[in-house]
Amino acid sequence: MKAHQVTVDPDRAWEITFAPVFNVTVPFLDRHLDEGRQNFVVARWRDRDLTIGEMARNVNRTANLLKRLGIKPGERVMLLLRDHPSFYYAFLGACRAGIVPIPVNYFLRAADYAYMLKDSQARVVFACKDVMPEIEAALKSGDHAVRYQISSDDPSTDWQKLDDLLQSESDICAPQETTADTDCFWLYSSGSTGSPKASVHQHKDMIFTSQLYGVGIAQIKPGDVMFSPAKLFFAYGLGNSLSFPLWIGATITLLEERPTPENTLDAITRFKPSVYFGIPTLYAGQIAALERGYKADLSSLRFCPTGGEILPTPLLHKWRKQTGLDIYDSIGSSEVLHFYTSNRPDAFREGSAGQIVPGYEGKVLGESGTEVGADEVGQLWIRGESAAKYYWNKPEKTAESMRDGWFGTGDMVSRDADGYYYFCGRGNDMLKVGGIWVSPSEMESALVSHPSVLEAAVIGAPDENGLIKPKAFVVRRDGQSGSDGDAVELTNFLKTKLAPFKYPRWIRFVDELPKTASGKIQRFRLRDIP
Repeated sequence: MKAHQVTVDPDRAWEITFAPVFNVTVPFLDRHLDEGRQNFVVARWRDRDLTIGEMARNVNRTANLLKRLGIKPGERVMLLLRDHPSFYYAFLGACRAGIVPIPVNYFLRAADYAYMLKDSQARVVFACKDVMPEIEAALKSGDHAVRYQISSDDPSTDWQKLDDLLQSESDICAPQETTADTDCFWLYSSGSTGSPKASVHQHKDMIFTSQLYGVGIAQIKPGDVMFSPAKLFFAYGLGNSLSFPLWIGATITLLEERPTPENTLDAITRFKPSVYFGIPTLYAGQIAALERGYKADLSSLRFCPTGGEILPTPLLHKWRKQTGLDIYDSIGSSEVLHFYTSNRPDAFREGSAGQIVPGYEGKVLGESGTEVGADEVGQLWIRGESAAKYYWNKPEKTAESMRDGWFGTGDMVSRDADGYYYFCGRGNDMLKVGGIWVSPSEMESALVSHPSVLEAAVIGAPDENGLIKPKAFVVRRDGQSGSDGDAVELTNFLKTKLAPFKYPRWIRFVDELPKTASGKIQRFRLRDIP
């Protein structure tokens, strides 16, 4: 088998074979060049196009730059970059040289970056201007291994400029002779439950997610146009905007700015994607904008997935009314790199997160560690080839969550007799009220079905006797502060929708819910709000 070659079984698409020498940048870039697609536009943003040929040349220049700086295979570089060509150059350039890139959320604070720099011992930091004040404050701590600081777009800083550095580098670079199982990149968890953990992924992992979900579920084809407001620095965005288009030969639309309902609707109208990767919060905002009369042309869309948080059924109905399309809810994680359960056009069930994506295995385990029956709640465990090898510097967490090829997701789910999964919340989000397990997401979905509610989150809080009861945080659709009367109305509304004990004992109206960049509600921050 030729070096860097990949073969996919035509009848069993999850049976993927890799050459003994394999570097992921070869099927992502060199393959397209060898097949004459150097002028194919792989990315569009603002008023510019990026071809496969231009991307490959700059990836090679970046790989040569890192090697010239003395960065060795296996050492780490940190990326705090916008969804922009510079992200592709730095990420894939590191991979090509056998160096490990770590994409990081550029909306964090200095303390977060100081922790990650110390934990990773990254040798190089690539950063965009948005993050300069925070990353410079983190670097001043001195407790890190950074030797080079490279700016992608900030002329005011004294950091070295990426464009200037690349001009003197050769655009030819042989790929490092890695294997399918060589460490390729890290992803830090989004922080929805506290301190981030770095999942270590291998060169093969992006091929599996691209083939199993991108081809198998989303049915993305060469020449398709895609749009993912979800950023490249976390797993969902990395698959949508990097590995899927490069594996399949599709075009991705890039949005550098923080996504809003308006700028994402504008992007869909202008670039006309067929596949749109949203999240529930953004779908809700877009629907609200359309209902207010915001003009957008969504006729190009054919497939609209989502994940990160449960998709409320009323939201699905409103999107369907506006577009005629379903939203395909799913479950995924940084550790497994993309979705491992998903609805799809030929297997769709409202309120569920779909069935297991072919190529993965799933089981639902109860507190005793044994599998539970149909419709019973337990923790979802997943086995698949895209799962991370381990958590960096966290052997106890690795041993707890990664066992014999299975990954304990921390997601509490039930599975019906037909194999559809229903997300009930994170393990530490589930509430036991009166001795009965209660799912926050069930109450949240019921709250969002009320016409006055835009978003809702439910946590557990102690009552006057120290017993844990549900407490709801609600964002009103009209943006106004809610009254005691509004809270009573919502409570009475829920009692007509759910079992008598499944209602929040307190309702707090807030302007917005704290979230990660991927749209996940940070419930641990809600616990600090009185």
